[in-house]
Amino acid sequence: MEIDKAIRESDDRRLKTKYNNAIYVIKRALALYSIEEVAFSFNGGKDSTVLLHLLRAGYFLHKMEQKCSNGGLTSFPIRTIYFESSAAFPEINSFTYDTASSYGLQLDIISSDFKSGLEKLLKANPIRAIFLGVRIGDPTAVGQEQFSPSSPGWPPFMRVNPILDWSYRDVWAFILTCKVQYCSLYDQGYTSIGSIHDTVPNALLSISDSCCKEKFKPAYLLSDGRLERAGRAKKFSSSINAVGNGSGSVDSHKSSLLVASVIAVGEEILFGTVEDQLGPSLRRKIHSIGWSVSQTVVVQNDKDSVAEEVERRKSTNDMVFIYGGVGPLHSDVTLAGVAKAFGVRLAPDEEFEEYLRHLISDHCTGDQNEMALLPEGITELLHHEKLAVPLIKCQNVIIFTATNATELDKEWDCLIELTRSCGFLPTMVPYVSKHLQTNLSDVETAQPLSKLCLEFPDLNIGCYRKSRKGPLIISFEGKDQTQIESAVESLCKLFHPGTFSGIH
Repeated sequence: MEIDKAIRESDDRRLKTKYNNAIYVIKRALALYSIEEVAFSFNGGKDSTVLLHLLRAGYFLHKMEQKCSNGGLTSFPIRTIYFESSAAFPEINSFTYDTASSYGLQLDIISSDFKSGLEKLLKANPIRAIFLGVRIGDPTAVGQEQFSPSSPGWPPFMRVNPILDWSYRDVWAFILTCKVQYCSLYDQGYTSIGSIHDTVPNALLSISDSCCKEKFKPAYLLSDGRLERAGRAKKFSSSINAVGNGSGSVDSHKSSLLVASVIAVGEEILFGTVEDQLGPSLRRKIHSIGWSVSQTVVVQNDKDSVAEEVERRKSTNDMVFIYGGVGPLHSDVTLAGVAKAFGVRLAPDEEFEEYLRHLISDHCTGDQNEMALLPEGITELLHHEKLAVPLIKCQNVIIFTATNATELDKEWDCLIELTRSCGFLPTMVPYVSKHLQTNLSDVETAQPLSKLCLEFPDLNIGCYRKSRKGPLIISFEGKDQTQIESAVESLCKLFHPGTFSGIH
């Protein structure tokens, strides 16, 4: 079989792995369902073109294992569904019909919408499973596995997704390696094809030529798979949530009190093996933008421990900052813990994988790049030109990858710059403070300070000594300088002049 032979002779180890996994899913489906009970949804695009040829190879290998075939594949008996639309490109229609003729596809043409068309088809035929060319990153892929029952409200059938974990690069590696035909639009700069109303050639493939009309390079020359859908029309939201689950502009929060918590993941900190330098630095940074830090906690490198803490903090804080436990090691469980806290799975993120591939090249070639698995459906990558890898934001949880104070400084500065344009981490009215020191004993100051706290509830009034015999330092912190001055004046009036001195 020409497809299987082309893959076997290829030197692309990653493609071989993807192919073998997809073939396994197909053969598993063909073992579970009879040929009359399966169907294939074909739309003429690159993904479904890949799936068509995987199904041809998978069906051939399945029959070979049953010793029902020892020659070439002469027919393709799997029912093929094509949803014809007036908004489809003429080239897509032509390619679909030509492909059906070339490979002897049993083409069921449906002109109604997808859902009602499926209902009619499934009523008239004993179809129990449908092969789909869905990939992670597609709008419909969220929550799907390689075998996923149809969603509530839809006719019951099993969705079979053999190429769910394939990337843009994988798709084109397969097409070019196997030398299969594809829709001509892909040679005209289209990288992701929808309807004629929302699809244009990808501007990143444009060729400058002042003498001729605009030309485009073919889709397989797009070097960055993250930008596959750059030719699709996008709908932008007119407003952006300022923080957490709330909404509104940054100004509406200026006078509010926003609260964050900090989670450190690392048994080495708990065991005292290393000193946590990131925590104090991060708390100072959060404080510097006028936010309050409600709690800092250190958890062990355990997915459930991370999930429990994130779940607790994300609902009671405006933002949760987490660091440590990010990477390829067995102890790097932070992303898995965050996913569990939100009740979602970890799924391959093609955009993030592209960043990693550019960063670590040949080391990013495994069966499934564990570092590119991110919480599905809730992850937003925060890009900045100064960062080799974007910051990771899962709703109101921001994950830092920094391993030292210098890296944290860089990531924080980039985050603040991004905030100015996005507004998800608004800068609040800054805290102001004043410090006094005195040689009074704790007993002498205890009662006056307790009363002062009741008199000025909006201020944080704290006491500490740098050494047992050193002076007592009293701190006043809040967002109203006038209140701080009033509190200091009230305290000084209770004692003899000169009892307190200011610290600058």
